[in-house]
Amino acid sequence: MSMTKAADQEGPRCSCTALRKATRRISLFYDAALAPAGLKTTQRAILAQILRSQPTTVGKLAEALVMDSGGLAHTLKPLERDRYIATAIDPADRRNRLISLTPRGIEKLAETDALWAGAEAGFEAAMGPAKLAALRDALAFLVSDGFTASAVQKSPVPR
Repeated sequence: MSMTKAADQEGPRCSCTALRKATRRISLFYDAALAPAGLKTTQRAILAQILRSQPTTVGKLAEALVMDSGGLAHTLKPLERDRYIATAIDPADRRNRLISLTPRGIEKLAETDALWAGAEAGFEAAMGPAKLAALRDALAFLVSDGFTASAVQKSPVPR
């Protein structure tokens, strides 16, 4: 059996690969829905999280989004360039930058609301109520500290 065929057969049993493929597929779906507004799914998620928690630091924002701070800092640059966000030095701790939405960022986020709602409606219709509820429960567990603790504890990989 060739390596490619073996890898194809292993793919469905690899949870990480299956999740990454599903995430890419869903991101493409939502990115297409947001294209008229000129934002990517990740950018909208960042703007929405900043709105919920502004002003916020890069570290707190990264934690809320379950992202690496370095990767997030890279993703923030175009949002700052396009004047959707503003950064300022934190007066309480000058080592931190505080991130806030600008009026232009609030407008851009609002511009995407109907596009996002349409994508959500399509996603929910395709999934159906039962699968959607099960998916949301599973996803909530996957991003929880409980999952991380359990997976690390049960992993046969040396730490």
